Amino acid sequence: MTTSPNILCIGSVLWDIIGRSASHMRQGSDVPGRIIRIPGGVAMNIAITLRRQGMHPALLTAMGLDPEGQELLAQCQRMGMACDHIYLSKDLPTDRYMAVEGGNGLIAAIADAHSLEEAGDKILTALLDGPLGSASAPYEGLIALDGNLTVELLTQIAASPAFAKADLRVAPASPGKAQRLIPFLEQGRATLYVNLEEASLLCSASYDSAEAAARGLLDRGAFRAVVTDGGRPTADGTKDGILVQTPPEVLVTRVTGAGDTFMAAHIAAEYRGASRDAALSAALTAAAAHVSGETPYD
Repeated sequence: MTTSPNILCIGSVLWDIIGRSASHMRQGSDVPGRIIRIPGGVAMNIAITLRRQGMHPALLTAMGLDPEGQELLAQCQRMGMACDHIYLSKDLPTDRYMAVEGGNGLIAAIADAHSLEEAGDKILTALLDGPLGSASAPYEGLIALDGNLTVELLTQIAASPAFAKADLRVAPASPGKAQRLIPFLEQGRATLYVNLEEASLLCSASYDSAEAAARGLLDRGAFRAVVTDGGRPTADGTKDGILVQTPPEVLVTRVTGAGDTFMAAHIAAEYRGASRDAALSAALTAAAAHVSGETPYD
């Protein structure tokens, strides 16, 4: 890619293995469907949508030098990602994510991001003391960060002077990892993209709406909180007030990657200069196109 990156995507880049059926499913269901393998992971899903929106992301992640990693790296390069700063390990296998989706939504998923966690701050070398920035010369652009990193590394990032001037956008990756974002509440740094369940876990509270959850996150110290709730209203909360919009009604055919698509479209719209209202609308429209199947896999 010859164009300089205008956003860094930090976190999981792996193979998504997704089984999908139109049938409603429950524990123990055995139904016909399709199984696909595609490049995925939160950071990768965000980068894919950013490329679709005309932006030029660089990936900061870990991959193995195994055949799966070499194939994944080639795919990332083909899709237009800047891959110069990816940490390539001869000892760690390439990570994977496996999900089963039915007509009634996500049935179960397992994220195996152990290699990313074991790589630790090696994935940040270019940003902490390298060509992208350092503590004395912080990176000043957009960063999309996902919660698949360890608590220790996320805590380091939240307080690091190397990130002090960045426009930092953070997502937890899953409800099970939501509490990893507590350091960003404590530091009052970053825009948090969470769903209603994740917001409740972060605040140790129970909320009945995205608007209430956004207010709760702001009260806990969040710089900015964008909270989704499936097909119910979404909220964007800042010190200037809470904006609420209702997503378009669509037939849901897939759910994996919807939150990542929403986040990326929101970032891209604001990068282009859209107002808060217009950016939220653009993000909800992009997420609706994704879950309806209108947006194809690359």
